[in-house]
Amino acid sequence: MLIISMVLIAVLTVLDQIIKFLVVKNFSLGESVNVISFGSHKIFSLTYITNKGAAWSMMEGKLWYLIGFPLLIIAVALVYLYFKRNDGKLLCISLSMLIAGGIGNLIDRIRLRKVVDYIEFNPINFPVFNFADICVVVGVILLSVHFIFFDKSDEKKKAAIASEDETERSEGPAGEAENEQA
Repeated sequence: MLIISMVLIAVLTVLDQIIKFLVVKNFSLGESVNVISFGSHKIFSLTYITNKGAAWSMMEGKLWYLIGFPLLIIAVALVYLYFKRNDGKLLCISLSMLIAGGIGNLIDRIRLRKVVDYIEFNPINFPVFNFADICVVVGVILLSVHFIFFDKSDEKKKAAIASEDETERSEGPAGEAENEQA
């Protein structure tokens, strides 16, 4: 599952960068094109903007943090993915999406010192976002689902503790006899 995860990370990261390249190549900064409407109401638009911060331009100007923190999260997620690669497909997919999204936006921050955003959800005042952001959000949601519904590590720990207790109980009297003789 590790190889599949690495391929998924690569594919999602490349897809993110291709989409961003196409947006930059075909749109002027600030240009917006309506994609989905319901009657006269815009639903989704492609709107090319750049963001020097995180969501809602938070932490603008804190480039060191906006590069360092994702690097740390990506490194931790990669290590966790390596050690938990056999704990289920959902865990591997969620970590792969999280890592790919982080790498996609990190490439922009390192290369451009800002992130290219282009997906605008018009019905509410929500920041313009990109494919990498979607990967991160979906990855976190799937990771949460994994931990809430499918993670068996607590059950394994409880079973191991119960097994140890059972072993100690069965060896208890013999162990006490040996201590009394010494």
